[in-house]
Amino acid sequence: MVHVPTRGSLPARVGPQIDNMPHYGPTKMSRQPYTDPVQYELEREHVLAKHWILGGHASSVENPGDWMTFEGHGETVVITRQPDGSLSAFQNVCQHRGSAFVSEMTGCKARRFTCPYHGWVYDTTGKLVGVPEREDFSEEHLRDVRAPKVAVGEWGGWVWINLAGDDAVPLEEGLGAEIMADLGAYKMEDMVLHEVVEFDVPVSYKAVVDGFNEIYHVTELHHVAPEFTKACRKAAFHVVGDNYMCFVPKPENMDKWDENYDHHKWAICHYVVFPNTVFNCNPEHIQVFNPIPIGVDHTRFLCWQIIYPGDKSDPEYAAYFAKTERLWAGLKVVVGEDIAIYEQLKRTKNSSGYREHILSERECKIHRYHETIALKIRGLG
Repeated sequence: MVHVPTRGSLPARVGPQIDNMPHYGPTKMSRQPYTDPVQYELEREHVLAKHWILGGHASSVENPGDWMTFEGHGETVVITRQPDGSLSAFQNVCQHRGSAFVSEMTGCKARRFTCPYHGWVYDTTGKLVGVPEREDFSEEHLRDVRAPKVAVGEWGGWVWINLAGDDAVPLEEGLGAEIMADLGAYKMEDMVLHEVVEFDVPVSYKAVVDGFNEIYHVTELHHVAPEFTKACRKAAFHVVGDNYMCFVPKPENMDKWDENYDHHKWAICHYVVFPNTVFNCNPEHIQVFNPIPIGVDHTRFLCWQIIYPGDKSDPEYAAYFAKTERLWAGLKVVVGEDIAIYEQLKRTKNSSGYREHILSERECKIHRYHETIALKIRGLG
C-alpha cells in the first residue's frame, strides 16, 4: 500500500463555508516586471539572493561526498553531503581569480575540489585548504579564505539554498508553518524521483510562476471538460505570508462537498513557495515546477515528477505505478501547451502594443505576487 494523504486534523481549506478568494478585486499592472532589465537586477539582489529557492532533489546528494551544482540567475552554487550527514553549500567561485572550481554538475565520493585554472584546493565545505607555491602569497591575504557560504537546508525530500548565507532566515520561516503542515501531509520525503524534464523558455521566470497562480487559462489553453471549468469556480485561494495555496475540487468528488471536505483526497492541492517553487499535488503523485531565471526574459524550466515507492511485482503497486505513468504523460502534454504560450509571449515582449495586464479578481495572486516582489525591492517586504 502506498501512502494516501488525508486532511486529518488540518484546517479546512476549501468547502462551502470557506471564503474562496482574498478580497483583492480586479486590477491592472504594468508589463515592466517581465521585461525591465533594471528591475531584474534588483530582484537578483533583493529577492533571489535573500529567499529560499529549490537547489535540487535530496536523492542527488544521498551519501557523504555526493555533490550537485545549482546554476541560475548568474549564480553557481555547490551543495555537498558531509560525513556526518549534514549538507554544506558554497558559491562555486575560486577566490584566486574567479574561476568555477567544481567543473561537473553532479558527482560522488568527493574529498576535495581543485580549481582547474591554478590548482587552488577547497574542501567539501568550501574552505581553502591548498595553494600551490604558497610562499609567493601573503599569509594575511590567505588567512580564513573560503568560497562564500550559502545557507542550505532539507525539507520534504528537497534541498533548499539561500544565498544570504549566515544572514538567511530559517528555512522553516521561509516555507511557513501552514504550507509545511498542509504540504507535509503528502510525506514527500518518502517519495522517489520518477523523472525530470527541462525546457529552455524565452520569457521571464515570473511569467511561468503566473501560470501557476491562476486557473483561468485551463479552459481555453488545456481544453478541460466543462465539469472541470465549473469545479474551478469553487477553487479556494489562500495567501499565507509571501506564499500561496490553491485548492481545486475534482469534478468527480463534488458529491462530497461539505464543511469536512478532504482536500488532500478529493482536490488538486497547489502550493507556491516564494519566489519560484511550485508544488502541484494529486493524491497519487506530485509535480514540482521550478522556473530558474537565467536572464530578464530567459528561463530554465524544470518539471519534476515524484511518486511513492513500491514493488512493481505487487499487482496493487503495479496498478498505482501505471496510473501515475498515465497522469505524468498527460501532464507533459499540458506543460507542452504552456510552452507554446511562452512562445507567443516571446513574439510580443518587445511590442509597443504590450503595455499592461488587465487582471480579474480570480487572478488576484498574480498581482499580489508582483506587489510582493516590488515591496521587497523597496525594502518594505
